Amino acid sequence: MASERSPLFAIHAAIGEYVPAGPDDKRSPCPMINSLANHGYLPRNGRNVLAHEMKAAVAEAGISKALGTIFVNTVYNVHQTKDEKSRVSLLHRIFTTIRDPWTLLSSFGMRRPDQKDKSGRPVLDLDQLALHGAVEHDISLTRRDYAQKEGNLVRQNDLTDGLLAASVDRKVITREQLSIYRKHRIETQREGNPALTYGPLEHELGCGEIALILGVFGDGKCAPYDYVEAFLREERLPVQEGWKRRRWWTLGLVEVKIIATKVKSLIGMQVK
Repeated sequence: MASERSPLFAIHAAIGEYVPAGPDDKRSPCPMINSLANHGYLPRNGRNVLAHEMKAAVAEAGISKALGTIFVNTVYNVHQTKDEKSRVSLLHRIFTTIRDPWTLLSSFGMRRPDQKDKSGRPVLDLDQLALHGAVEHDISLTRRDYAQKEGNLVRQNDLTDGLLAASVDRKVITREQLSIYRKHRIETQREGNPALTYGPLEHELGCGEIALILGVFGDGKCAPYDYVEAFLREERLPVQEGWKRRRWWTLGLVEVKIIATKVKSLIGMQVK
């Protein structure tokens, strides 16, 4: 009989069924994306993921179509650094932007120029979401930084333990508790990573990650502890614990921004 971690088991598992990633499966630094792959909403091997597959998968977490589109269309851009952009003529940039306005966000893109399937459709491997300085950033909740020896891709158990320990009663984890943990991570990484890059954009993204956890698994103020534990420790959607995705009122950009702004206020640090 195939074990739960074997490729054969994963191939025959139903969509929605949880199967942990195997040694040859590609995964990202993002627990949400990894959870969606572990449940089969994304290709379980994490390879050659199409944009429409990514959009459909994100919706399975109760995230709005608009927010999912912003994320997916951004990361499926061909990545361009600021230096690369500056070498392109202004006329070419204008033409490209008119043809595809999403290219304005190409510095956040994660795709290589030649990365397409046999039909010419753009694809990504999940580990490409670890491209440093695009959407991925220093001071993750559960990963070390790119410049540190552990790298920014693999979940670090001690960081997951630290986040969960922020809950006082192990029944819920609150916005205030996650904000305290985030502040602690910022202070720790400022001391521990001399190559740290952490400005207003990275701070906004980091607070947004807390907002997503609270919005997807809770009410924006707190989330059940066991939901968050399953999500972060196992990269599993906590369906067996009782979680159900939002259907009629999905999590959108405005709500994420409201929660993230409150988190920033609770952290209370001026990040420049």
